[in-house]
Amino acid sequence: MEPLYVIKPARLEDLLFIDSQIPEFDGRNTLSKLQAQCADVDHLALVAYIDNEPVAYKLGYALDSNTFYSWLGAVAPKCRGQGIAQALLNAQEAWVKANNYLTIKVKSMNRFPAMLSLLIKNGYSIVGYEDRGSLQTSKILFTKDI
Repeated sequence: MEPLYVIKPARLEDLLFIDSQIPEFDGRNTLSKLQAQCADVDHLALVAYIDNEPVAYKLGYALDSNTFYSWLGAVAPKCRGQGIAQALLNAQEAWVKANNYLTIKVKSMNRFPAMLSLLIKNGYSIVGYEDRGSLQTSKILFTKDI
């Protein structure tokens, strides 16, 4: 069966429409923040659309010539459970490999169990922990060789 969504490269502005629909996020992601992080570095912004409506995104950028950092990603609540996060991850990994990066790094938190499961299921290894004072805000560091 064909997926009901289409994944396309996007502009940073396109991500904010989706970002505003994510209850787990608190509005901290602004266009100026995204632009500042992605300025002067190779980056990839992907958006998944259902009937031309943006419903999910994945954003990452180069840390150096060998390492790509998968920074942000989200799926609108009404569209979760349809395999969109997996498809975005696959598309990002394919782009990373095609652009000759060797490793992908990502951070997540205990409060995002679906993301933790997705990363582990896809061969990402836990390589560290950033203590931020609580189990819900501390970050778990993952890496995967491509």
